Amino acid sequence: MAGKGQIEPRWEKGESGNPNGRPKGSKNRSTIARQWLEVNQNLKNPLTGETETMSQEDLMTLALIKKAREGDVAAYKALMDSGYGAPVQQIEQTILEQPLFPDVQENDINK
Repeated sequence: MAGKGQIEPRWEKGESGNPNGRPKGSKNRSTIARQWLEVNQNLKNPLTGETETMSQEDLMTLALIKKAREGDVAAYKALMDSGYGAPVQQIEQTILEQPLFPDVQENDINK
């Protein structure tokens, strides 16, 4: 939005307002992250101690489980939320009817 005294830029139909933006066909961050999380590697399982072929995602999840087993409450909460969903927060509410104008008597209104 243009400020006072400025003219808003106008583009012709089909013209980009950001011609030097991300090139077509380039990958976004979430695509790149998913690709790297799926990379398999022979690594030591932190729970069993055995060497296994695991994805980076598997390894990070196992590392989180190990931390939770060692008493890390945040790791435990993250695992439980991921595995079973975050708990639904409920709010109990009690509505008490009170007069809008407590100083005004009902008799005064009907006069």
